[in-house]
Amino acid sequence: MMLKLLGLFPISKSEINLYIHNMDKHKIMRPHDVIILMKIILSEKDIMLKDISASLGISASEVTKSINRSTEAGLIAEDKKTVMRKVFYEFLLHGLSVVFPTKPSSMVRGMPTAHSAPPLNKEFESEEAFVWADPKGNIRGQQITPFHPNQVQAAKSDERLYEMLALVDALRVGKTREKEMAKEELQKRILG
Repeated sequence: MMLKLLGLFPISKSEINLYIHNMDKHKIMRPHDVIILMKIILSEKDIMLKDISASLGISASEVTKSINRSTEAGLIAEDKKTVMRKVFYEFLLHGLSVVFPTKPSSMVRGMPTAHSAPPLNKEFESEEAFVWADPKGNIRGQQITPFHPNQVQAAKSDERLYEMLALVDALRVGKTREKEMAKEELQKRILG
């Protein structure tokens, strides 16, 4: 099976479904769990699953599974509404780049992220831009893989979510000063 996943042999649809089923069974975190946790933190009041789903472009069933995974991981309290902010912040600082690594790749048109996006773009001037691919994007830069295919759309409709996602990307791909400033900003936004 692993050789097939590495692209050495073809994978059938049933094998892909089995792999996804096993991921669900083992409660393995998925990248979009990070966005869902951020959305809950940014909500002013208790947010309903359907609202999270609609605002992020992630199915309601996947939002439910995400919250269950995050509860299992200790990132959300047993009430399934309260993000364990300190634990989530520590996960972003020390676990995110290990669990969901990324590297800048090809040059594409897109939406700025990391140090190229607010709030860090006010502090850092760089010839090197990082972006999430978006054909309607306003700059060219090295592509950073988003946590979810609908992340760009979600970020366009929620400025605070956009800034948090950009700060998290700075943790994943930034230089030392950028990472330090991102840590400080995320601490303010997550821990208050």
